[in-house]
Amino acid sequence: MYTEVHRSRRVRAIAGSVAAIVLVVMGGACSGSSSADESTGTARSAATSTMVALFTGSDEAFYETPDPLPEGKPGELIRVMKVGTTPKTETLKVMYHSRDAHRLDRPATAMITYPTAKAPAGGWPVLATSPGTVGLDAHCGVSHFQKAAPAWGLGDDEVVRVETDYIGLGPTDQPLHAYLSKPSEGHSVLDAIRAARQIPEVHAGADFLSVGHSQGGHGALSASQIAADYAAELHLLGTVALAPAAMLDKIYGGIDPIVTSVLTSMVLYGAASEHPDVDVDDYVTPELAEASKVFRTGCLEEITNDLVPLVVEAKMFKTDPRTAPDAKSLIAENEVAGHRVDTPLYLAGGTNDDRVVEQRVRDLYASLCEAGQVTEFRIFGGADHGSILTESAPDVKAFLEARLAGDKPVDSCDT
Repeated sequence: MYTEVHRSRRVRAIAGSVAAIVLVVMGGACSGSSSADESTGTARSAATSTMVALFTGSDEAFYETPDPLPEGKPGELIRVMKVGTTPKTETLKVMYHSRDAHRLDRPATAMITYPTAKAPAGGWPVLATSPGTVGLDAHCGVSHFQKAAPAWGLGDDEVVRVETDYIGLGPTDQPLHAYLSKPSEGHSVLDAIRAARQIPEVHAGADFLSVGHSQGGHGALSASQIAADYAAELHLLGTVALAPAAMLDKIYGGIDPIVTSVLTSMVLYGAASEHPDVDVDDYVTPELAEASKVFRTGCLEEITNDLVPLVVEAKMFKTDPRTAPDAKSLIAENEVAGHRVDTPLYLAGGTNDDRVVEQRVRDLYASLCEAGQVTEFRIFGGADHGSILTESAPDVKAFLEARLAGDKPVDSCDT
């Protein structure tokens, strides 16, 4: 007889094997913070013409949100900390003012890696990275464990590199990160660029490139699509989105139903932190309500391990947010499909990607072409969610260099 013990063992076995491949987007993990070099000095805040003293406390103390939070314009500096130096670059951590979906003042953190060479007239262009999924709690932010902002193949003396943690990731004592919130993601990216432009020795110009993978692809597209309205002083040169989270109302084959269920739970709990009218109890089972504590205690790996068994046993939602009218409308507001901007996009996916499946990327491409977005599109045979980064690296480098040079873009939509 098929006993409950046998069934439980089978569910755990299935959940464990699925969890290993569902580590949703970016493959990020929580890690201990690196210690920062102590230094003295100041950084000027252009928004207020005040001086921000370089922070010389511990790395842990850097992330403590000031109480009360001082008032500040979007991108205005709160705290600056020296991280490290290479022969050609300097890296800083910054805490700065940003805005959530309701335009409420929120602290955010980012890494800035800048060239120490003489800057060109008008300053260095900025390469802004939107990170992939790491979790929902402050301690999961990428600046806790990375040593520098990503270069995406560009040289140390070509661009200022900026990578936000997103609102909700980084500073302590904050609501959960509003996962895949288009305005929250986009604002934090654009305000990180503004923060870099306030530090004189960084020499950050107004031109910027927006780049990301998975959740970061959604973030890069979000920043690009809202930049003209939110940060009109900045000039977008182009966008790269690799296997981006998009078409969030659709479910595809393979393990996509499992992946999207985990993502949907993260979207739901993150949305509740930004939208008080969202009551998670309207949607979740008691089992998910109990397991949701992992959003505070763990990062991506722990979230996946704890939630996949609930998906396997169909114990996630009593009402699926993807079909409920109120939640569905919120998902639509955060969608990056079907929009266009006046600068080119590089979009890519892989045939073996089981987290952002090929057809999801193709559907996004079709919607962008229909909207009139100039898009260079590639599907890499055999590439999965991780290897798409290495497979597309030569293309990405060439696309970014072409945008910096002002070359004519490729438009796959025409063919």
